Order: sequence, then C-alpha cells, then structure tokens
Amino acid sequence: MSGLFGVVSKTDCVSDVFFGTDYHSHLGTKRGGMAILNCEGFNRAIHNIENSPFRTKFDAEIATMKGNSGIGCISDSDPQPLIVRSHLGNYAIMGVGRINNVDELVEHTFKNGRTQFLEMSGGKINNVELCAALINECESIPEGIRFAQQKIDGSMSILVLTSDGIYAARDYCGRTPLVIGKKEGAYCVAFESSSFINLDYEFHREIGPAEVVFITAEGEQTVLPALDTMQICTFLWVYYGYPTSIYEGVNVEAMRYKGGEILSQRDRGIDIDSVAGIPDSGSAYAIGYSNASNIPFARPFIKYTPTWPRSFMPSNQAQRNRIAHMKLIPVKALIENKKLLLIDDSIVRGTQMGETTEFLYRSGAKEVHVRAACPPLMFGCKFLNFSRSTSEMELIARRVVHELEGDVTRERLLDYTNTDSAEYEAMVEGIRKQLNFTSLKFHKLEDMVASTGLPECKLCTYCWKGKDGCCKAN
Repeated sequence: MSGLFGVVSKTDCVSDVFFGTDYHSHLGTKRGGMAILNCEGFNRAIHNIENSPFRTKFDAEIATMKGNSGIGCISDSDPQPLIVRSHLGNYAIMGVGRINNVDELVEHTFKNGRTQFLEMSGGKINNVELCAALINECESIPEGIRFAQQKIDGSMSILVLTSDGIYAARDYCGRTPLVIGKKEGAYCVAFESSSFINLDYEFHREIGPAEVVFITAEGEQTVLPALDTMQICTFLWVYYGYPTSIYEGVNVEAMRYKGGEILSQRDRGIDIDSVAGIPDSGSAYAIGYSNASNIPFARPFIKYTPTWPRSFMPSNQAQRNRIAHMKLIPVKALIENKKLLLIDDSIVRGTQMGETTEFLYRSGAKEVHVRAACPPLMFGCKFLNFSRSTSEMELIARRVVHELEGDVTRERLLDYTNTDSAEYEAMVEGIRKQLNFTSLKFHKLEDMVASTGLPECKLCTYCWKGKDGCCKAN
C-alpha cells in the first residue's frame, strides 16, 4: 500500500504537505517523497524511510522549500513523485496501486513512439513513470489519466501537480479512497481522511471511482465524472486503514468494534477469562467483543514501540517476524493459569500468530483461543501492493489445503471458501493444529461485510473469494 497527500493554497503550503504526508506513514515503509511548486519551478526530495520515519528525513528540505502547491507520498514501492516535461507541460506525478501488465504497456508505448524508460534496480520500471508515459499519449492530462486507468490491469489512483492546480484521480474501480478537504484559502486531497483534521481542514467530499477532479485554492471541479461500479478494498477497514479515518461514510474504528461484536455472537457460551487483541488493529475488535459479551478486556502483553513501531518495516521476512516477537512483552499476572481469547485482524502466513501463542503458553496460559477478524486469505491481491508475499503458497490457508490434497484446481479451491463445507472445516482445523490454538474461528464473509454496513457489491473481496466484481466500461 502507499499514501498520497496534496495541497493547493493561497499561502505557503509546505508545512501542510509535510504533516499531511507524514500522517500516511502507516501505509508504506520504503520511500517518502515531496514535490513543491513555486514561481521558480519544482523542488523535489525523495528519501529511503525503511529504517527511519518520514518526518526525520525531511527536516532539512522543509526548511528550504517554499510554494503554494505541493504533493507528498509515502510509498511502499517505487520512488515518487516524479517530475515530467512533456507536450502537456511540466508536472509532478505520483500514484497508489499496482500494475500487472507492465510488459504489455511498455511494448504499447514503444509502438506509439516512446523511446525509453529509466530502469531501476532489478530491471524494473517505475510504475509512476509508466503512468506518465500513458498520460502523455493524449491531448490533455484528464484525458490521459482516464486513458491510463483504462489500460492498466490492476489499480492506480493518481495525483498530478501542475502550475494551475492538482488533478486528483481515484482508481478506476475505487479500490483505494481519495478525499478532498478544505479550509479558508486552501484545499487538500488525501488517501486518509484523518490526515488533514489537525491541519484545520474540514471534510469536503470523497472522489468517486475513476473520477478526475481539478483542485485549486478556490475550489474543486469534476473534469471527468465518476463511474457507477465501485470495489473499495475491504482490507482498509480490516487492517490497513487508520482508526480515525472514514471510507465511504464508514469509520474504521467503529467498523472494527462492530466486527468484534458480531464475532462474540458466534461464540456464545465460550468459557474464557478475558479477551485481548493483537495490537494495534486487533485491539478494536477485542473491545467490541468484550463490550458485547461482558467478558473482560485485558492486555496480557504490551507492545513496545519506541524503537520498532511497525513490525513490517524490514524488507526481510525473518527479521520482521523477529521484531514482531520482540515487541510483545508479556504481563504474567494476566496470563498465568488463564483461558485467553485473542483476536487478530487476519491470519496471513501464520508465523507471528503461532509464535505469539507459544509465548503465551510459555508464560503460563492454560488455553489460547484465536479469532480472526476476516475470512481465511486464499488468493493474493492483484489490485494493490497488499502483501509482500511472492507466492500464494505463503498464505497459511493455501499451504494447509495443499497438505490436505496436494495441487488443486481453482474451482476445487473455491470449495474451501464455503463456510458450510467439510473442506472449509478441515482447512480451519488444519490451521488450528499447525499453530497450536485451543480453538480457532474466522469471521464469516457475510459478517465482515455486515460490519461495514455497505453492500458487498461495493466491496472488493477478491483475496477471500477469488472473484473480481469490477468490470471496466469502455
């Protein structure tokens, strides 16, 4: 995932761009970037943030940057924003999403007169540069953005900063959010709606799927209309989204409380001493569960964050697992001889959850029951940089299916997504045994959807069902 923030103001906007971008730091761990525009042109900086927070890397730059418009990005993939000179003028561009058909699009641009791309380490091409190449095939930036969105297999939300203002375009199927905020003399656009609250912006509106909006300090206007089909990523509420943010009118924290309440309804009569969440996102589900069940909420371990605030910061998976383990410090008085129920937002590979359970047993827990706030993940996301997994076989649900019956067809795999099937029960039991839980239940898809309050047809549930509900219109 990645995060975007942009501002157009009647006064200097550097501070707003800096802090607004920083509020997206939970969405990416590789690079941070800012581009500020003034009468002298663009001033841009990009830094590696794998081992240091965004804000510590840009202290020197923000002291020298000045301008009334700018964009910033927390990126989990390519360096951005990029500065482009083309027949459409000079502009800065950045995006959030994933392009699956890079080779096809590169070949397309070569055939249409584009002669080169700057190659990055490992032979990769910057996806944002590819977006710019597609945009530049057209006679205007809005037309080019829509063209790029239609050609991309995957998903891409885009901000383009020009001398006149910012073009903001939500991805074709609305899988990621874009929100407009306003205050006197300025407008902003952001991935996270909570990123501009402390900057004195008020919520103005959400940008619709595929909609292209032009933003100035005076206001905003739609230059290309939104489309009807929306498939916003459900995992934004489940895990990625910041608790204070709102997507499609639904607050993240409130959704998680509701999800925990519904989980408790599936557990009537369970004999446990306390319920706890795997911090941070699991804690909200645990509070909802506790409130609805009257079972005490407890914190049997405390997360130590001063040195490693995010368990997925290192690029190496073994190092991430090690840090996740080191962060959780047990409170033995709340663990010894206790029957505990833990709620996590999801069980992806299972490594961290298995290690957490073992450390609770070693600390004296009598029983460790586990609940996951979403269904078993069966398919790798093909629309966003949702996971670092290089193979679907890294997903524990897929590994257990393979252990049960070897290689299976996609049609056969769908049998394991049916919560009423014997295959589903066997898979869940296989995961429980492998991770040594006393009991294990996953959120049912219909319950997770109910937690959002939105119709399933507006939500992307591909990673659980393996089906894409968004068809691109011509």
